[in-house]
Amino acid sequence: MTPKDLGLLNPWLRNIRDVYRLHEAELDAIDGEARRYDRLVELNVVEQCRNIVKTAALQQSYARNQSPIVHGWVFGFHDGLLKDLKIDFKSMLRNVQKIYNLTD
Repeated sequence: MTPKDLGLLNPWLRNIRDVYRLHEAELDAIDGEARRYDRLVELNVVEQCRNIVKTAALQQSYARNQSPIVHGWVFGFHDGLLKDLKIDFKSMLRNVQKIYNLTD
């Protein structure tokens, strides 16, 4: 990630840059730009799943009828395969609700 002004893309990229900031040590330790970006994509999907779990709509619906359940998948452009990131939804929900409990 190069820190430069990209105009209209800045608000969208800010979220990805935040993911990079949160996981900087892990990402910087990865050799190879392609592998580093692949991992950044995976981490971004996990963070976006967490953002969905933070919403009142999801938490309240899950409290009522145990659905929906959030899954994190990444499409591999180089091989055409979907990779399941095996997000532990219930654990993520419990951890998120320590701060963002919106079911009351």
